[in-house]
Order: sequence, then C-alpha cells, then structure tokens
Amino acid sequence: LPYGEEGVTASLPSAVPAILEDAGADILMEALGTLGCEYHVEPQCPARSLRWCRVKPDPCPCGCSWVSPHVPPEVWAADEQDLLLLLEPKEFLQGIAQLTQICGPTYSVPWVSPESHACPHLAVIGLDTYLWSRQPSTQEKQQPESPAVACAELAVGWPEVEEALVLLQLWANLDVLLVASWQELSQHVCAFTKALAQRPYRQHRESQALSFCTAGRWAAGERIARDGTGLQGAWRQQIRQFNRVSQAMADAVVSAFPSPRLLQQAYAACSTEQERLALLADLPVKVGEGVRPRRVGPDLSRRICLFLTTADPDLLLDLGS
Repeated sequence: LPYGEEGVTASLPSAVPAILEDAGADILMEALGTLGCEYHVEPQCPARSLRWCRVKPDPCPCGCSWVSPHVPPEVWAADEQDLLLLLEPKEFLQGIAQLTQICGPTYSVPWVSPESHACPHLAVIGLDTYLWSRQPSTQEKQQPESPAVACAELAVGWPEVEEALVLLQLWANLDVLLVASWQELSQHVCAFTKALAQRPYRQHRESQALSFCTAGRWAAGERIARDGTGLQGAWRQQIRQFNRVSQAMADAVVSAFPSPRLLQQAYAACSTEQERLALLADLPVKVGEGVRPRRVGPDLSRRICLFLTTADPDLLLDLGS
C-alpha cells in the first residue's frame, strides 16, 4: 500500500473463504478495494480471520528509491503480522459462558487454539442485536420450558459480557471489538490498515533525537513553498508564540518588518541598547472602530529584541518568569 509521500508499503489482509459466506463480506471487499491495498482470499487457520502481513518495499531499479529517505530499509519488518478473528455472536457468548464458569490459573481463551503462537484480536458483529433477539416474549414466558431446553440455552447477558471483556483485557491482554454492522467493521479494518502501514515510519521518527520535528505534510504550521510563499506567515506565527501576543500585534510587527533579517538589520543600525529594546514599542496596532488606539508596547518590543540579539541560551525573555 503506497501511503502518501512517505511511500509506506504493506501487503495486507488475506481473508479465508469462510468469510465470503456472509452477505456483508461484500462491504469489506469493496472497502479494501477503495483503500487501494492488496488483499488475497485464501484458506487459513483459524477460519473467519483477517491477517495483515507487511513486506519490505522493493528498491527502485535505477537506484533512487521512492521510499522515504528518512526510513532506512532495515526498519521494515517483513515477518510482522497482525490477526483479527471474526466471531458469530452465538459463538462468542458460548466462549464467555466457559470463561465465567472457570476460575484459577487454568484459564484458556476459548476461541484460540492452544497450539497457536499468535493471540489475535477478536471482532463480533451484531452482538447487541443478538442479545435483544434472545429475550423471551410474553407468550414464551407463559409457556413452561422443558429442562433440556433450559439447560441448552445460555444464560449470558450484558453483565456477563462486560465481566468477560475486563477479564480478557487484564488477564489475556486480548482486545475485543464489538461492531454493529459490516460497514463499521470495514471502517475499523481500513483504519487499522493505514496505521499498520505508517508504523515503521512512526517508530523510526520516535527513535530520533528530535522526534517531534517532522517534515512535509506532517508538519504543523505554515506551509512554505519553494518560491518563498508562506515565509511571512511563518514569521507571523513565530511572533505569536510569545506570551500575551494577539494576532493584531503580530500583524503590526510583520507589517513594519516583513522578515526577521530586516528586523535584525534595523537592530544593527541602532546606536544604543535602549534604542534597540524600544524599537518596536511605538508601532501602531490596528483595532476596531470606537476602540482606543493601541501600540505594540515596550514589553513585547524588549522580548523580540532579546530573542533576535542575545547570545545567552538560558536567558528568560518574559519578566514574569
């Protein structure tokens, strides 16, 4: 799955034919096709499951890889896999009944084979609707029920479901996704696919010394074009980062000095330190009609001057600090 400018690649969900027996599976297939990822339909164990596998991107034949230069090839893990097991509501409730009846260290996840090395995530479609449909009607309550039928019916409701969800999360570290429809499941699968494709880039970025610094479309703030468009907006945003600076005050400084270099040149032309500190103090600030005229003031003028001229990295610009 080529993902954005970073070129993140993943070869993704392979579903078993058992999933195709459900009419709602067409929604999932259509969503995966719209996402643009590569998927395969093939038998696998366990049945009714989705498995994600990421492969290393092939290098460009001409030697110029389209993969982001910020992510080295060794970061990509070809053997990394994730598994999502789909359960019918009835099958899920039967497993919950088994969990709530067993105590002690002999717990075992009912839906996962003990021989399985991977512990999948679980997804149940339409559990709430199924529980409501199992509630007996007034006529059914009046009719006596045979002991055999009563024993066969699982007495599992939402309290038992919530108890089992906590048990699975704390004891087995197993997440359970409860969705109302195949549409909701498809949205989760697509979101997880994108997150998995981005995982190597994010892990590599977080391992860097300045992990909060990003580039390209990931960066927040003003977008700078190659011709310099946006530099003045970035200068304005830099002034806005000072405490107690409104948009109108930043506009006043940028209007008088459209770039930091022009302001530094003006500071260099000043003959005294006091003149430099008060250089911006009398700049007029645009305000609405009927509002008393304002100016930038000596406090902000002093802080901007120190910011652009000081050589002390530990200097506090704000007197209130």
